[in-house]
Amino acid sequence: MTNFEKVKTYLLEMGHEITHENAEDSLFIVQNEGKGICNMVLDCEGDVLIMEQHILDLKHHSESIYKRLLQLNRTLVHGAFVLDDTGIKVLYRDTLALENLDRNELDSTFSSLAITLVENSDEFMGLAAKK
Repeated sequence: MTNFEKVKTYLLEMGHEITHENAEDSLFIVQNEGKGICNMVLDCEGDVLIMEQHILDLKHHSESIYKRLLQLNRTLVHGAFVLDDTGIKVLYRDTLALENLDRNELDSTFSSLAITLVENSDEFMGLAAKK
């Protein structure tokens, strides 16, 4: 079984909806509204599974916002909040080794994101609304 097939099997077993897949590029886009997953991109090329979920667009840039994102990273069990190349989009990103990836490890990444979205939803909405 290839890494792509293994990841696909895990995603389906965990109840995620695969809205797009490209075996040639080893990419998936998944949804799971119950866990706060909306168009999460999973790239399983090479030795690492890269998972990215768009969280919000920053309307305002300040040292205090960046500081807060770094503080939130400290609370995460898996993954981290990062900025895209424009510095506007806040993404949740995690990387997992594909060689020994198991379903539990992959599920932990989704759970970590779901928990932090619930615990910090008001704060994220505030960051997205700030002008």
